[in-house]
Amino acid sequence: MTSSLNKGTRWLAVTATFAVAGMVLAGCASGGSSTGSSQQPGASSGTSDTILIGTTDKVTLLDPAGSYDNGSFAVMNQIFPFLMNSPYGTADVEPDIAVSAEFTKPTEYTVKLKEGLKFANGNDLTSSDVKFSFDRQVKIADVNGPSSLLYNLESVAAPDDTTVVFTLKEGNDQIWPQILSSPAGPIVDEQVFAADAVTPDSEIIDGKPYAGQYVITSYDFNNLISYQANPDYQGILPAARTPNINVKYYAEASNLKLDVQENNIDVAWRSLSATDIDSLRSNDKVKVVDGPGGEIRYIVFNFNTQPYGATTAVADPAKALAVRQALADLLDRAAISDQVYKGTYTPLYSYVAAGITGANEALKPLYGDGNGGPDAAKAEKTLKDAGVTVPVKLSLQYNPDHYGPSSGDEYGMIKDQLETNGLFAINLQSTEWVQYSKDRSADVYPAYQLGWFPDYSDADTYLTPFFLKDNFLANHYDNPTVNDMILKQAVTVDKAERMKLIGEIQDAVAKDLSTVPYLQGSQIAVVASDISGTQDTLDGAFKFRYGALTKG
Repeated sequence: MTSSLNKGTRWLAVTATFAVAGMVLAGCASGGSSTGSSQQPGASSGTSDTILIGTTDKVTLLDPAGSYDNGSFAVMNQIFPFLMNSPYGTADVEPDIAVSAEFTKPTEYTVKLKEGLKFANGNDLTSSDVKFSFDRQVKIADVNGPSSLLYNLESVAAPDDTTVVFTLKEGNDQIWPQILSSPAGPIVDEQVFAADAVTPDSEIIDGKPYAGQYVITSYDFNNLISYQANPDYQGILPAARTPNINVKYYAEASNLKLDVQENNIDVAWRSLSATDIDSLRSNDKVKVVDGPGGEIRYIVFNFNTQPYGATTAVADPAKALAVRQALADLLDRAAISDQVYKGTYTPLYSYVAAGITGANEALKPLYGDGNGGPDAAKAEKTLKDAGVTVPVKLSLQYNPDHYGPSSGDEYGMIKDQLETNGLFAINLQSTEWVQYSKDRSADVYPAYQLGWFPDYSDADTYLTPFFLKDNFLANHYDNPTVNDMILKQAVTVDKAERMKLIGEIQDAVAKDLSTVPYLQGSQIAVVASDISGTQDTLDGAFKFRYGALTKG
């Protein structure tokens, strides 16, 4: 998860994501704590009114305009309202704080809000707040925010307190309702948030601009957040099943595993190692709950700073492509899946996650042995034919805390695979997530690890944030043909024609190799034996909603 866009493209005015998945990143505005009540967080109480969740997934910022990563969006999902949302157990979206949402013209999408909506601070929630929320996303256009998802937004109007009219640049946008449920879609209080700058966490906590299932009662940045069920929640989801939720943030996944297996916490949600998950499956104190997978892992190339990149002293597009192709020839996805992840991640040869309508395996026949395996001889020939001197010196960066404790083993294995036959000399480095988020979009890393958590259950979420000009990756990839196809598929009403375009996009980007996808993972939570409701929220919407959980 997690994304960003550029004016005139499917990315409006800047780059960011999810992601995004995916993903991503922004500087932390508030490093201290701010408390909104006297409620104190604590360990699992053994009572049914409080659940303690543990995670290693870090928050970057609470402001929806300034962060586009899974850890931050996990908080936003609990506290902010949306115009569209997915009920438990489905990826389909329906009106959330709205009574209706529909195209009234091909380029006009009209939303009617429920009457009497309020934020937890007592402020009215009206169409003016909705207009403000989307206008500021576009105006701020933070490089680490999701504004790119709003590429097709022309303007927002609020003709009365309960009516919002979105005017789109291109008509019949097949993705627009999903975008309103995405990281670009949280509705914020215009009396709390700044119109033209990212608002610090401390001001958000003090302002209590909540209208989701929960409100935050205590906030200690990346240490512990306490939530209380919002009695005035008026969205599509049921009232929160558990009154109090505490979320504890762990620096080490090993400590997360120890606490969940001893029932010191009730739920472990992102990210345990494959070995730990395998071990916990045989522990009678806990349940391992699996959900549909949409997460992907991939290597990003920076087209400016990679070997032979555009801003290097030896810039050469043909040689730069050969380097990317050779890397793709050498990757042994099956070995990484089996040896590092014990099958909890599976080999991926497509840009769209397997199982999503429109996904193909464009990478498989083009690289390696043509059947998914590596081919060192082919990689060597590719480099030789392009006149590339070996070994290719490549700086490769990975993150040790955001994507789980196995990332070190994962990238150690990738380094070994790439150095086969002396074709590459890899300078492998790691950086913790908050700094990583800043560096990767500032041309610091020639090649680097990212993971993507889909914003919605559609192939578009794996294409738009990555391959439009001025994309969330900020890696300087620009293929006008791909750009045009991405914009076209989003407004193609005929499903068969749209799927054909999505396939052609994947075929085209597989030849360019701005990214190299290689693994796909499932959603996995480990819960105490008395926790239920987990399966309700591990669905194709890819959003972990705390309100679904119960204890006892």
